[in-house]
Order: sequence, then structure tokens, then C-alpha cells
Amino acid sequence: MNVHFVIHEAFEAPGAYEQWIRERGHRASYSRVYAGDALPASLAQIDMLVVMGGPQSPSTTLAECPHFDAAAECALIAGAADAGKVVIGVCLGAQLIGEALGAPCGHSPEKEIGKFPITMTAAGQAHPWFADFPATFDSGHWHGDMPGLTPDARVLAFSEGCPRQIVEYRPLVFGFQCHLELTPEVVELLIAASAHEFEALRSHRFVQQPAALRAHDYGAMNRTLFGFLDRLASAASPADQP
Repeated sequence: MNVHFVIHEAFEAPGAYEQWIRERGHRASYSRVYAGDALPASLAQIDMLVVMGGPQSPSTTLAECPHFDAAAECALIAGAADAGKVVIGVCLGAQLIGEALGAPCGHSPEKEIGKFPITMTAAGQAHPWFADFPATFDSGHWHGDMPGLTPDARVLAFSEGCPRQIVEYRPLVFGFQCHLELTPEVVELLIAASAHEFEALRSHRFVQQPAALRAHDYGAMNRTLFGFLDRLASAASPADQP
């Protein structure tokens, strides 16, 4: 399976997604737009498109952030979805999926930074690709917005601070507002990029400070993500599987 990442900032790295690719023998390619990489001109060699997070929002303009072209990314996402590709959006990426399919993003009721529980909805618990997800489990978070919902979208998981943590837009198209891909290395990058924010956010009930973020074990949620990705990849391209 060929997995293509759109990465908006160096500190919003794929993390555990890359571990899954290495362990399963898949192939990865990248559009590191912060470094000047172009978005793919063709989807022909892409089986799975993963759009990562970032401090931008879908409404961020090119004047505000010259390396982030929201309209071009939305066109890429819509094209991939219409072509029957697997599309996964993480945080900003989830919001861009909603925008690409006609649902503007919104502000989350709470800002969340840290590791907090998410709960699967009835639709999530019944979904075969989320079969080994516990009814409630701890996930990583780093956001203030949330994805919009199209008429056909199904919310598969929520948290106390955000009602849209995992969204199924189409059978192969998923938005993850939560960060199941976080690793200690990625957390260090995020802490460094957000160092100026923590003191001002100290009073927020769903914002943890750097010491707490560093103390967490992220391995269990990574393995939960791997189970989903295995089933999704098998459903999308059974001929590629062992």
C-alpha cells in the first residue's frame, strides 16, 4: 500500500503512522508543504492519503500562511474521496475533510491538550473496523477546533471536551480530531512549538502542562490505531495483504 502524507509543520509529524507503515511493509511518500513540497499532481500511485494537523485552520489564507493552500488541499481530498481512495485526516486534516465535502469546521467547546478519554458512540462500537477499540479509552489531544459534519457523516467517538473526535464521512474517509498517533518524540516537538502557550492555558480544565505530557505512555493508543489501520487497509486493497 502506498501512503501519502500531507504535513503542514515539522512538529505535526506522522508519529505512529510511520511505525505502522514500517512494520507492515507499506510505502510512504510526503508533501512537506512547510518545506516547499508540492501537493501530488496525480492520485494514481496513492492508496491512502493522510492529511496531518497544524496550527492553521481551513479558513487560513495564503497571505496569512504562504505554504498552506487550504483550497488546493480540499480539492486533493475531494478528488481522493471521489476516487475511492482511503483518506484520513488528523486534527486540521479532519477539519479539511469536512470542508472538502461541504461541512465548515467550528470551534470545539473546550480546548484540549493532553491525554484524555474518548468514548465510542453506538455507531462506533458497532463499526467492524473499530472492533477492538474499548468503549472508553485514553487518547492524545491538541486542538481548539473540530470538524464539520456533512449530512452523511457519522460521529464514532466523542470526549467530554469535544463532541466530534472520530468522524466517518464515507466508508473509506475518516476524520480524527484526536491524536492516536502521538509518540514521545512527537510530543516533544509539539511542546517546543507551543512553549509560549502553556502558562496562559493553565486554567483550562483539559490542558495539561509539559511535565504531565511527558509522563504519559502513548503505546496503547498507538496499538489501537494500528488495529483500525490494518482493517481499513485490508478492506481497501485486499490483494495487497499477505
